[in-house]
Amino acid sequence: MTFKQRFALRYTRVRFALLSFWSNKAAAKAALELFRTPQYKADKRPPAIFGTAEKLQFKLDGISIVGYRWNSTKKKKVLIIHGFQSSVFNFEQYIEPLVAKGYEVLAFDAPAHGGSGGKWITAPLFARMIESIHELYGPMRSFLAHSFGGLALSIALENIPHNRTFKVVLIAPATETKTAIDQFFELFHLDEDVREEFDKLIATIGGRPVEWYSIRRAIRNIKAMVLWIHDVNDQQTPINDAWKVKHENLPNVKFLTTRGLGHRRIYRDEKIIQTVIDFL
Repeated sequence: MTFKQRFALRYTRVRFALLSFWSNKAAAKAALELFRTPQYKADKRPPAIFGTAEKLQFKLDGISIVGYRWNSTKKKKVLIIHGFQSSVFNFEQYIEPLVAKGYEVLAFDAPAHGGSGGKWITAPLFARMIESIHELYGPMRSFLAHSFGGLALSIALENIPHNRTFKVVLIAPATETKTAIDQFFELFHLDEDVREEFDKLIATIGGRPVEWYSIRRAIRNIKAMVLWIHDVNDQQTPINDAWKVKHENLPNVKFLTTRGLGHRRIYRDEKIIQTVIDFL
C-alpha cells in the first residue's frame, strides 16, 4: 500500500468514526456509497485486438454502456464479464481463441467501469446489464465471468431462460456479498451498529436482504453447465465460500482449484485460459 493509499484509508476511517458518533444511519449511508463506487477506472490502453472490434453502445437506466463485438453473425455467442474495478480490456487473451472456435464474442464494460458511464455499480444493476445484453445482442448461450461479474451473472441467469446446453465459466467469483461487506467493514473499522443500518439500507433499496446476493443461493436455480475456477490463496474472494458450494455436489458444477495464482493472475494464466476455451 502506497503512502497516498494509507493516508486515504486513515482519513476515511476517521471520517466514518465521526459520522457514526453523530449518526449510525449517516455512517451507513456514507459506507454504502463508498462500497458501491469504484475508486478508479482501469486506464489500460486498449489492446490491439479491440481496434478490430465492432463498437456497441446502449442505454441502461440512462447510463451509457459501451461494448465490443467480434465475429458477428455467428450462431454461437459468448459474453465476457469483468469484475469490480476492472475492464473487458483485461480479457484480451480470450478473444482470438474464442473467435477461432467459431464464437461471436461480446464484451461490455459495466456501469462506472472502463468506457461505460455512471458513478456506481451494484449487483442488481450489473445483472440487469447482462440481461439487457442477452436481449439486445443475444441470445447468449455461453458466459465467462470473473469476480463480481460472477455474482451478477448468477443473479441474471435466474431471469434468463436456459438449460443444460448453456455453459458458464466462473473465475474467482464473489460468492457471498456478505463476505465482501465483512471485509469492507473490517478494513474501515466500522462497528456492528453501523452494519445493522447498512444491511437495512441494502434491504430497503434492493428489496432483498444481504444474504440473497449469493452465488450459493442463486446457483441452485442455474441449469447451465458450470466450470468454477478458484485459487486457494485468493484474498479477495475467499475460497471458503466456494467450498460450501462445492460440498453441495451439484451435478452441473465442476470445480477446478489452483494454488498461488490469487485473484487476478488466475484468469491470465495460460493453462487456465486453455482450460476455459476447451470447456466453452
